[in-house]
Amino acid sequence: MSTQNTPRKVDVAILGAGTAGLGARRAAASAGASVLMIDPGPFGTTCARVGCMPSKLLIAAADAAHHARKAGMFGVQVPEVTVDGSAVLQRIQGERDRFVGFVGDVIDDAREAGELLVGRAKVTAPGRLRVDDTTEVQFDKLVIATGSTPFVPPPFRGLGDRLITNEEVFELSELPKSMLVVGLGVIGLELGQAFHRLGVRTALLGVGGGVGPLSDPAVVAEAKRVFSEELDIHADYTLHTIEAVPGGVQVSFTDSEGNKRDETFERVLMAAGRRPNLNGLGLENLGVATQPNGRYAIDSDTLQLADAPAFVAGDVNGLHPLLHEAADDGRLAGANAAHFPDIRAGTRRTPLAVVFSDPQIGIVGRGFSALDNCEAVVGEVDYGNQGRARVQGVNAGLVRIYGDKHTGQLLGAELFGPRVEHLSHLLAWSIQQGLTVEQALQMPFYHPVIEEGLRTALRDLAANMRHGSPIKCAVSELGPGA
Repeated sequence: MSTQNTPRKVDVAILGAGTAGLGARRAAASAGASVLMIDPGPFGTTCARVGCMPSKLLIAAADAAHHARKAGMFGVQVPEVTVDGSAVLQRIQGERDRFVGFVGDVIDDAREAGELLVGRAKVTAPGRLRVDDTTEVQFDKLVIATGSTPFVPPPFRGLGDRLITNEEVFELSELPKSMLVVGLGVIGLELGQAFHRLGVRTALLGVGGGVGPLSDPAVVAEAKRVFSEELDIHADYTLHTIEAVPGGVQVSFTDSEGNKRDETFERVLMAAGRRPNLNGLGLENLGVATQPNGRYAIDSDTLQLADAPAFVAGDVNGLHPLLHEAADDGRLAGANAAHFPDIRAGTRRTPLAVVFSDPQIGIVGRGFSALDNCEAVVGEVDYGNQGRARVQGVNAGLVRIYGDKHTGQLLGAELFGPRVEHLSHLLAWSIQQGLTVEQALQMPFYHPVIEEGLRTALRDLAANMRHGSPIKCAVSELGPGA
């Protein structure tokens, strides 16, 4: 195809119209720059289409079934619980489309303003790019916000449509009868447990012994113990063979207990991580080279790509693959692009990550693997005997909070237990405010509430600061789940 004779000129070109790209557009435009987002679609952001929102809808349905089955422990008898899989998926898709529609309104506004070009972009030279070999764009600065793509390891690449990722799973019209979940990161844990609770026979497999983002050996061990009571879960499996067969996928593997297993599953849900969408963008034509490790140098404070007038925001930079971090990245990248070469480091919030499994998982501030000095002490609470948790029948989990032995300041925490999404916020706010352990203990705690468990852990931490020894801060050999 021939390109247009007159290239379009813009101050800031933004590759990607997801959470980070939309944030970059707003920030750059607010700074007075002309902007153009370029994206081949589909639109709607990863979170709204195939991530946070549809997964929480699936989990909500699974929790409803699970709670109904557990009602007998309270003396409440519920007739046999049945799950209408098609109705579950129809609600997910309907609500998902509603959330996507909100993003679609913003995309439509950008389109009407002439700030959206639908197509796939490739940089051809510094300050120039081509879209689908039809449109030339001249830019002064660039924001790369192209997101990430599910990674499928080589042994699983010949399974055809029997293999699905989070990009396809929410398009199913019926629940499968059985599912092999590969990967024990956020996606694998959340979706694997949800499908199990909806009546799908599942097996969850990971490598390296990790569970989700946890790195504290004590919390990892408790998570394995608790999850294993409900799920067929194996944090360190060995794959022997896998192949598509009529009606499903036949797999041979050795599980964490050393048992050789040969089973057939209707579907394989691949959740072995995601890879940044950088291939094919022509970034080498910006005049920047990759490092010896094959990656591009990205300044984590400014998001600048090497020394180029380019900034990398959101999942594609591999720094903080979370929606609120992507939004922050977008704003920072857009502002720095608009003001280049006058760029500034962004003010980052206290790190906060939550896994919506049951029990939930939270990492706040500096988790165990980030304790790179040996002046940290730990306080913990076992939620197996916490009062309100026992009342609610959710008494399982372990929370460990880390503090600086000399200053008394809170450093971070790894949490596994009930209502962790809320507990994590309280700790993140406390850390961001620079509270010491004693100051945190002066905050109000009602009775009886789940939050009282935090007070128990904080009291333990305060005692260990006075009388205990710093914990061993060597990085755990247990990495995050795949």
